[in-house]
Amino acid sequence: MNINQKLTEELEVKAWQVGAAVKLIDEGNTIPFISRYRKEATGSLNDEQLRRLYERLIYLRNLEEKKEHVLSSIEEQGKLTAELKAQILAAETLVVVEDLYRPYRPKRRTRATIAKEKGLEPLANLIILQQTEEPLEKEAEKYLSEEKGIVSVEDAMAGAQDIIAEAFSDEADYRSWIRNMTALKGKLTSRAKDPEAESVYEMYYEFEEPVAKLAGHRILALNRGEKEKVLTVKIEAPEEDIIRYLEKKTILQEDPYTTPVLKAVVEDSYKRLIAPAIEREIRNELTEKAENGAIEVFGKNLHQLLMQPPIAGQVVLGWDPAFRTGCKLAVVDATGKVLGTTVIHPTAPTTPQKIKASKDLLKKIISKYHITLISLGNGTASRESEQIIVELLKEISEKVQYVIVNEAGASVYSASKLATEEFPKFDVGQRSAASIARRLQDPLAELVKIDPKSIGVGQYQHDMNQKKLDESLGGVVEDCVNKVGVDLNTASAPLLSYISGITGNIAKNIVAYREENGRFSDRKSLLKVAKLGPKAYEQCAGFMRITGGKNPLDATGVHPESYEAAEKLLEKQGFRPEDIIGGNLTGLSLTIKDYKRLAEELGIGEITLRDIVKELEKPARDPRDEMPRPILRTDVLDMKDLKEGMVLKGTVRNVIDFGVFVDIGVHQDGLVHISQITDRYIKHPLEAVSVGDIVDVKVMSVDLKKKRIQLTMRGI
Repeated sequence: MNINQKLTEELEVKAWQVGAAVKLIDEGNTIPFISRYRKEATGSLNDEQLRRLYERLIYLRNLEEKKEHVLSSIEEQGKLTAELKAQILAAETLVVVEDLYRPYRPKRRTRATIAKEKGLEPLANLIILQQTEEPLEKEAEKYLSEEKGIVSVEDAMAGAQDIIAEAFSDEADYRSWIRNMTALKGKLTSRAKDPEAESVYEMYYEFEEPVAKLAGHRILALNRGEKEKVLTVKIEAPEEDIIRYLEKKTILQEDPYTTPVLKAVVEDSYKRLIAPAIEREIRNELTEKAENGAIEVFGKNLHQLLMQPPIAGQVVLGWDPAFRTGCKLAVVDATGKVLGTTVIHPTAPTTPQKIKASKDLLKKIISKYHITLISLGNGTASRESEQIIVELLKEISEKVQYVIVNEAGASVYSASKLATEEFPKFDVGQRSAASIARRLQDPLAELVKIDPKSIGVGQYQHDMNQKKLDESLGGVVEDCVNKVGVDLNTASAPLLSYISGITGNIAKNIVAYREENGRFSDRKSLLKVAKLGPKAYEQCAGFMRITGGKNPLDATGVHPESYEAAEKLLEKQGFRPEDIIGGNLTGLSLTIKDYKRLAEELGIGEITLRDIVKELEKPARDPRDEMPRPILRTDVLDMKDLKEGMVLKGTVRNVIDFGVFVDIGVHQDGLVHISQITDRYIKHPLEAVSVGDIVDVKVMSVDLKKKRIQLTMRGI
């Protein structure tokens, strides 16, 4: 197989683009680096296209490796025919290769192998020939042997049938047809092991749906129900059609002696050998497809969450709500530095005195630190804390707003080794409050410290292939961090470790170097960091920003390899490098009449020139600025305040296959079902909304007992 050709067809791009991308990947370049600084070579393939290419490249290379192994194994057995070789080489999936290899794969001892050891293969071949002129029992008598354990005609016949059944089951064409037929016409059914038992799986107690129409989230839910021993799940195949097909393929002529035997063998081969294997394969395939879909949705949600715009320049009070142990507070200045922490007890079990004391302390803190924003976690006691905050805001003259922040993962972070290193003198509550404040100031920098699976924007995440999930989410975090870039002089080690070419150890070495030698004054100094060699420097330099350094270009996304071209460009157009800092280059693109000619003069590609100009006009522009900002609140709503028909503004918290969860400020996210998102038909909610979007919703129904809110986005 020509892998590059195959990738070209799949990705619908040009062959030279694929060739260049594969070459760059093989040379050890990262996806963010190729996407950002090798556009010229790849024809501007983006992150998504490159990741897809990378995944398929790995799969196809593994496929070719598998083919080589299978071919050499069959050849060693002396059974490799030209036709079989051609079939294996033409195979496009691992499943097809496995099917073709099945008859030749070294087997554990089966009923068929035992029968062969007893010398019953000639009898099996005779039956397959379908040309006997006398009862098979008479032929079977010849194989009776006490020594071999064949004591009756029935034993001999049973052994011969086992051999034939396995031969039918090993036939690749039969398997392929049966697999396709089961996938096309089969049904997946589930039944409750105890129909009386209450559980979250009640809708699957009497459930059936065609295999071809099953939605991914249903597959994952059924898998979980089966794993928890609540459900019995199985695939019902179109058995009659399959057995008819097998009989047609194997019974080539009517013979009164062999036909009844072969019909029995066909049924046995299908029910005992083929059906369980096909069911397993299809279930695995369905699961893999569902997982891939869920991982993709998770990735897009995570991308939106990480790319939420930072709220810069404000002193924030982080509030980690709780009942018995009190609410933990942390004051964080505009740079993310924690100025102080404390605990207050305004929530139950409390007293009017404690509430007053809490409010008095809050007033002092707000006044002392000039707090303008409160970041309230949405966990236990959040509702009660919000009530206190709203009362407080009415009592003070200062203009303070509050935001409810999704605190998913904050407790995971606060108990982590990283948090201990960052705040050695803080307890978990203080760390959590600091994290909740920082999430608002710079969501990306804070959330990279937490395992993406703990951030709360996925579905069925614990039920899927963890390695694949980790790789995919790691790729999303990497793309986001590199899109935004990092400040080399302030970035934490976890944030730096996601930069292209930087490993966890090198990230720690960068921080250690900074602590020992003070601020980085230029990008070149990175080469003095332990274990950061020329290749790592090439990969990471463009994503590292230095403000107030020796070279103004170090504050931009221009790669050091293009500095010479950038400086020549500025000179040609009548500007100086200092103009970068002053933001005096906003009209740079207007001074260029012919990009192609100018690029040739500068000795760079046109795409690179356009990127440099874009970067110089808006140095270190933050792509997050284009994202919707969080809703800042000053008042509170309770779930019982909600009335049918109310129109509210909300923030999309999570997108799943069948709808979206929207935070409308009542501590219980409302569900907008996929059918209620838009008037037009959509296959998936992500076609219309993303995590972090600010949307208008109308209340359809409120169930206080079950704490369910049904919302709609239609007809508003």
